[in-house]
Amino acid sequence: MLLVLIMAAALWGFGALMGAPRSTRLMMLAVLYVGVLIIQLTLPTGNALRLATGGSAAPWLLIGGFAVIVLVYRRVLKALRTKADAAQARPQTDGPKPAFSDTELNRYARHFVLREIGGPGQKKIKEARVLVVGAGGLGAPALQYLAAAGVGTIGVIDDDVVENANLQRQVIHKDAAIGTPKVFSAQLEMIAQNPHVTIRPYHRRLTKDIAAELFADYDLVLDGTDNFETRYLTNSVAVTRKIPLISGALSQWEGQLSVFDPANGAPCYRCIFPQAPAPHLAPSCAEAGVLSPLPGVIGAMMAAEALKIITGAGAALRGQMVIYDALYGESRTISVARREDCPTCGIAQAGTG
Repeated sequence: MLLVLIMAAALWGFGALMGAPRSTRLMMLAVLYVGVLIIQLTLPTGNALRLATGGSAAPWLLIGGFAVIVLVYRRVLKALRTKADAAQARPQTDGPKPAFSDTELNRYARHFVLREIGGPGQKKIKEARVLVVGAGGLGAPALQYLAAAGVGTIGVIDDDVVENANLQRQVIHKDAAIGTPKVFSAQLEMIAQNPHVTIRPYHRRLTKDIAAELFADYDLVLDGTDNFETRYLTNSVAVTRKIPLISGALSQWEGQLSVFDPANGAPCYRCIFPQAPAPHLAPSCAEAGVLSPLPGVIGAMMAAEALKIITGAGAALRGQMVIYDALYGESRTISVARREDCPTCGIAQAGTG
C-alpha cells in the first residue's frame, strides 16, 4: 500500500509541476486507483504485485467508498450554496414589502413603544389620509405634527398667501415665504420635516363645487378656518361622507376644540352652533387679536385627536368640547349632544341619508 501512496503523491506532484489542471490530476489518481483494484481482484493471493499494492481489495474499497461519499457531499453542498446565492440575488418582487424602512423605524420609535400605538398603530398612521382645511393659525401646528407623526397622506386646502402679520402665530411659515401661497409654504416645511409623507396642496377656497369630491379622498378632516361659512360647509360634507371632523377655534386668549362625528353618536358642528353669530359677537383674530402660542396649543391638540382616532387609542373628544383659557391657565371640558332637529345630522336627515 505504501508503494501506491508514493505513486499517487508522485503523480500529483508531477502533474502540478507540469501545470496540469486539478481535474486532470484527479483523473490520474482515479486511473491509478482502478488499476490497483484490478490487480487486487484479478491476481491470485500471494502474488508479488498484489502484495506490493496492499494484498487485499478490502482497504481500497473502503478508501474508494469514503472518497465517493466526500465527492457526493461536496457536490450537494455546492448545489445548495448555488441555490442560496441565486435566491439572495433574485429581486424580491413577489413578497410583501416591509412596512417601514430603517429610517422610519428609528424616527417613530417613541410611537412604537407606546402600548396604545405600537407597530400596528403606526402602520395605521402611515396608511391614513387626513385633510386639513386652512393652513393658518390652527392648521400650521396641526400640519406640522401630523407630518412629524408620519401620517401617510396629508391634504391641505387654503386660498390665502403668507403675510408678515401671519408669522406671529402661524409657525409653519417663514419670513422668506411671505407672498407664497400658504399651502405651498406648508408643503415645503412638512417635506423638510418628514420626507416619508405625501403632501397634497390645494391652493383654492373650499367651495360646494369641490368639497364632496375632495372629502371622498380622505378618512378624517381637521377644520382650522376662521369663518363660519367654511365651517358649516366642512361640517355638512363631513356628515354626508360619515367621516370625523376635528374642529378648533380661537379668540384672544381662549381656544376650543371638539370631535364632531354623528356617524359614531357624537353631535355635528351645527348641533352646537345652529347658526352663525352676529359679526360683532365673533370678531376675527385680526380684529380682536390672539395670543401667539394659543393656536399652537389648540392645533397640537387637534393633531393629537387625529392620531387617537386613526389608531383607536384612548377616547376621542366625541360628545365633548374642551375650552382652554390661556390667560388664567384654566381648561374645562363640557358635554355636548346631538339635536334631533339639527338640519344637518338630525333624525330627519339621517332617515333620508
